[in-house]
Amino acid sequence: MTGIRDKKILLVITKSNWGGAQRYVYDLATALSRKECTVGVAFGQPGRLAEELERAGMTTYPIRSLQRDISLAADVRSFFELLCLFRIQKPDVVHVNSSKAAGVGALAARIVRVPRIIFTVHGWPFMEKRNPVWRAFAYLGSWISALLAHTVIVVSKNDLRIGKRLPFCVRKMRLIYNGVDLNPQLDSGERIRSAFPRGARITGSIGELTHNKNQIALIEQARADPLLHLAIVGEGEERAHLEAKIKAYGLENRVKLFGFLPANEVLRGFDVFALPSLKEGLPYVLLEARAAGLPIVANRVGGVGEILDAKDMGDFSLERMVRETIKLY
Repeated sequence: MTGIRDKKILLVITKSNWGGAQRYVYDLATALSRKECTVGVAFGQPGRLAEELERAGMTTYPIRSLQRDISLAADVRSFFELLCLFRIQKPDVVHVNSSKAAGVGALAARIVRVPRIIFTVHGWPFMEKRNPVWRAFAYLGSWISALLAHTVIVVSKNDLRIGKRLPFCVRKMRLIYNGVDLNPQLDSGERIRSAFPRGARITGSIGELTHNKNQIALIEQARADPLLHLAIVGEGEERAHLEAKIKAYGLENRVKLFGFLPANEVLRGFDVFALPSLKEGLPYVLLEARAAGLPIVANRVGGVGEILDAKDMGDFSLERMVRETIKLY
């Protein structure tokens, strides 16, 4: 850990809900706070990440205008908010996460001449299946963010290959896998089991309820398979749509939405773990499902195949992730 002591590190992320990128920021921030350095987290919009950080006694900086949706006025305001924050706090390291925070945050950090700017890519956004114009803007934004950063962390070999194709960025790319506790303390999962008939074989999925997580595919599968009992854990913008489909298909007794619950409280309630995502970086929930020894069914997108094919899960330890990231600081 040489060189990290007494440094001031500021992590920046766009959304303060609870997804993979937010889990990454939380785990990294709390681990760094134990290394005799000063750590703070700046985020846009309140959410579970902010609550968990405050519960852990971490210093936080709400950036009210920082949001995921494109808005020129809000983006300009968030840039100046971050610029002011960096000038006041004078961090040694600014570590940006997610595309919007990366763009405005890296630019502000460059102007203030922050010594080290790190950008972690949690899946390249321009690889999403969207219209060509949106993808072009996403590519441009990602490229500019990578150019502004001193080092770009990618979380899968798949994203490393893509990142190395960005002009003038090949030497900036560093692969550091997301890490978890590989010996988790798991609850009984009774909250899941008790919601279904005794003896039912339960397929479970954990993730933010979004288009990219594709929980609708599991609901369609349950409609076709009368023996499938499905537990979906998570919250998000697609909840109303998923609820409507469950009701329309008459699946209320076999498909249930549980809202947000920690993975360690539900994994033992599953007989099979399913991840139907359309896009991924390196999903934490899949690492946790493998560590729990569950059979897994998943779309091989992003770094999913790297997790499924790994013979040694030690590459995905939280300790290793923190250690390798600190080297870049």
